[in-house]
Amino acid sequence: MDDDALDTKQPESVAAVLKTFGLLQALADRSETGISDLSVRLAMPKATVYRFLQTMMTLGYVRQEADSERYGLTMKVFELGTKALQYPELVDLAKHHMQMLADRTGETVHLGTLIDSEIIYVHKVDSSHMLGMYSKVGRRAPLHCTAIGKVLMAWEHPERRALILKGADFKRYREKTIVDPDAFEQELQRVKTQGFGEDREEFDDHIRCLGIPIFDRLNRPVAGMSISFPTFRYDPTREQEVVTMLRDASRDISQRLGCTNFPLVA
Repeated sequence: MDDDALDTKQPESVAAVLKTFGLLQALADRSETGISDLSVRLAMPKATVYRFLQTMMTLGYVRQEADSERYGLTMKVFELGTKALQYPELVDLAKHHMQMLADRTGETVHLGTLIDSEIIYVHKVDSSHMLGMYSKVGRRAPLHCTAIGKVLMAWEHPERRALILKGADFKRYREKTIVDPDAFEQELQRVKTQGFGEDREEFDDHIRCLGIPIFDRLNRPVAGMSISFPTFRYDPTREQEVVTMLRDASRDISQRLGCTNFPLVA
């Protein structure tokens, strides 16, 4: 194919890519969505939406509910997303520890990493109780009011932390949310001094979290792991016990990632 032919086809190819990713994002934002809704949201003709969805189904990235004729994403998209992790082995290294932590505490355990100026949950183990923290893998959460966000920032290099926090939205989610950047810097100093992060009902009402960072071979914080408690099940007298469990798990995961000088001390 000569250059002129390639140039002629390029705009159409670019438009197709934009439509494909627009559909993927729309299905990610709202699962089990119909063609009419997608057509309105993306300003695309129904016939075009249908044609693209059928191709994406053939490739295995989209599924259709037979009874409702609505569309959603498949686990193949999740599988693709996990390969984008900086350390693809992170979830495999952490999931046994997370299950053990959930078994020992009865509470929800999260694993999160940095994405833009937020965190994203890459793995979770649910609470054994009926009432726990609502979350799901792939959900984003803020840095300034989550235990994982705090530990990732507390152990981050100051220059990179400042760059990341420039893009953060210090939104107030609850009465106790820290919304002042200077106050957040003081919070990070406290987190690093005590050796763990806390969410004291700052993101979700009646939920408290304890979190610990995970380090790579350069001793950089690459992930955070936390345990979430409904406030009525949170026992302050067990705080150090829970932190010790988290720290021991982080030490093993970090060492398996190549960390040779684990920064957290008992």
